[in-house]
Amino acid sequence: MRSSNPVFSRRGFSRDNGYAGFNTAPQAGSAAVGTQGNPYAQQAGNPYATNPYAQQDVQGAPPQAPVSTGRMTMDDVVLRTGTTLGILVVTAALAWALLPVDDANIGRSYGIGIGAAVIGMALALIQSFKRKASPALIVSYAAFEGVFLGVVSSIVDNRIASGAAMQAVIGTLAVFAAVLVAYKAGWIRVNRRFYGFVMAATLGFILLMAVNLLFAVFGGGDGLGFRSGGLGIMFGIIGVLLGACFLALDFKQVEDGIAYGAPREEAWLAAFGLTMTLVWIYMEFLRLISILNSSD
Repeated sequence: MRSSNPVFSRRGFSRDNGYAGFNTAPQAGSAAVGTQGNPYAQQAGNPYATNPYAQQDVQGAPPQAPVSTGRMTMDDVVLRTGTTLGILVVTAALAWALLPVDDANIGRSYGIGIGAAVIGMALALIQSFKRKASPALIVSYAAFEGVFLGVVSSIVDNRIASGAAMQAVIGTLAVFAAVLVAYKAGWIRVNRRFYGFVMAATLGFILLMAVNLLFAVFGGGDGLGFRSGGLGIMFGIIGVLLGACFLALDFKQVEDGIAYGAPREEAWLAAFGLTMTLVWIYMEFLRLISILNSSD
């Protein structure tokens, strides 16, 4: 299975027209996914460097978003994120229903799922290197990623661990809610040190998974055992925790984008980032549940 690792994506708010820039590198499909898996090429600056467009008044008060219909608001972010996730869920449900995973059809269904994952990753990469948000690319990414998730979830739920998909959904929602509450309450402080720690930890995680994959491909089995047994459980928990950290980075990105008056269309970038991170967390939960079930 593939985690949609959001870590290596280049996504952030633009610096055009005097608006504050904000780059973050938390991602396909998921990736991330991972993620999030499936590494995405990153070209992201440190989001906590001084913003060249942030303006302060004479007293040094923090910048406030000007009242303008052209600026991004929280409603814009919620609407775009809901649209993106809605498309992903619908295509996942259709893939689950229309691509059976019985003995006669599992090869074809899994092949379609992997093909959708590759297309989704390509679309995510294209968006990651674009200077501006492309709603068509983001929506298409969500649709293809949904097909992949639908097939993989159906395989795990029907052939490995009954009820795994619903458990992974509940786990993902629980992590999202917990991180949101912790972030709003100030229990999580997203600063330069936090950013650096998350980036370093994620790079190490991705490198270990890549080495494990190489050993699995050329040596057979599960490679170094990072995705099965006790080690698999430990790395699954680490993957979920990294996804939670990226959610905090996403929340900071959205908060700063609104505060600095990012253009309204950049709400699509926030939706893109949040979707990739949630896919990463879901895939790690699904993998973790599979390992726990196979250990019984």
